Amino acid sequence: MKPHALIAIASALLIAACATPKTGPALSGQHPASFTTEVRSTVTLDYLIYHPADFGADDREWPLLVFLHGLGERGPDIEKVKMHGPPKLIAQGREFPFVVLSPQCPERDWWANEAPTMALEKLIDEIASDERIDEDRIYLTGLSMGGFGTWNLAVRDPERFAAIAPVCGAGDPSRAASIADLPTWAFHGAKDTVVPPKGSQDMIAAIEAAGGNPRFTLYPDATHDSWSATYDNPELYEWLLSHERDD
Repeated sequence: MKPHALIAIASALLIAACATPKTGPALSGQHPASFTTEVRSTVTLDYLIYHPADFGADDREWPLLVFLHGLGERGPDIEKVKMHGPPKLIAQGREFPFVVLSPQCPERDWWANEAPTMALEKLIDEIASDERIDEDRIYLTGLSMGGFGTWNLAVRDPERFAAIAPVCGAGDPSRAASIADLPTWAFHGAKDTVVPPKGSQDMIAAIEAAGGNPRFTLYPDATHDSWSATYDNPELYEWLLSHERDD
């Protein structure tokens, strides 16, 4: 398989204004009305895909690690995705016991926006069906903008993933109860002024309040770069692999 590919996804998005339908002749003055239509949004995702050295040597199914990059690595140059995290380590020669999927967010978009999120879901579905993927061992991680995307994608579809590891991101605490049972290990720098650690702390607190038992690592001296120490740590990957859906 090529080191990266393209996938185009058409997503139906419904736009509706709340008012009453237009009836009869036009009225003078100001009055409510409504317009409903369906529009289609086409999202193209470049991605890097990594296969372990013995992938395909037998009929076994493999775990899948999905990595979401940060703001500075958005399209159109796929090489930017290798700047941080697992793609960087793979480019340096590190071997992983996963298939690693590293999609690239379209330029001027945001991982937690609706269209890229829907595209990510469809891309993961396609990789899981086309490759020999163990769908009970799909893991999600991301840094900064990708940390936001990790929280967002997890609360949208908590049954999809076996474990998540958001790094220096933030989410919506009001939706955290949906992932109370999802193994979660969040990471943040205590001195981060780009994405303050409160973003992770609030999500962790909300999960705990919902009965969950998440892990949280707060690096006391780290600023925004809490990802280097996180992704360099073999314990993260061991922890991910220790989980399966419904375990």
